[in-house]
Amino acid sequence: AALAALVGFLTFRRRLRGTYFAILTQAIAFAVWLMLNRNEMRLGGTNGLTDFKSILGFSLGAPATLRALYVFTAALLVSAFLLSRWLVRSKTGLVLQAIRDNERRLEFLGYNVASYKIFVFAISGALAGLSGLLYAPQVGIITPSQVGVLPSLEIVIWVAFGGRGTLWGALVGAISINWLRSVLTASYPMLWPIILGGLFVSVILFFPQGLVGLGARLGDLGAGKRTVDATGEVAPASKAEERIG
Repeated sequence: AALAALVGFLTFRRRLRGTYFAILTQAIAFAVWLMLNRNEMRLGGTNGLTDFKSILGFSLGAPATLRALYVFTAALLVSAFLLSRWLVRSKTGLVLQAIRDNERRLEFLGYNVASYKIFVFAISGALAGLSGLLYAPQVGIITPSQVGVLPSLEIVIWVAFGGRGTLWGALVGAISINWLRSVLTASYPMLWPIILGGLFVSVILFFPQGLVGLGARLGDLGAGKRTVDATGEVAPASKAEERIG
């Protein structure tokens, strides 16, 4: 969170936005990847940090410990989701949505846009750090391959596949893509990058709003069909709205 706040302060205060900010963050990720690959850092170099065998005195190989970590991770996931939902529905969340839709107009109205962007960027950094904290002991190893441009692009695919602009989309995308990874890499490990890229292209071309948007569209179609009278004629607009309500 502190590192994200520092990066945000140095960039957002200079009105860096959009594509330029995305390029800068990817450059920082690549620089960190290069730094972690150096053995001088005493972080294991390309092998990373390995041999995680216990946590707080409990063996990571014990089924009870793994089960407890799983439950703890699920609880924190729910907590992070509820926190994000509360933030989005608050007045601050309303300002953040306004920044997303028309940042220049909000600046014209007198809002300190940079402060809001630094705030939400720091929260994103905190959630990312928390996820890494939970990831390492459960997998037992953390390498530089988990840091850099490619992992960050994969997270973008999670969000696009699940549904952009929604909290549920990010959650559904992360779970579904990682479930597919677990299933497909066991049988087709060499084809997984191609499959992942194909999924991303398919989402962009056929359902750009992701799985959540596709589900909402199917729900709207189902609701529209229910507004048709038994005679086969479409109900009036007011009657249709009444039935949908």
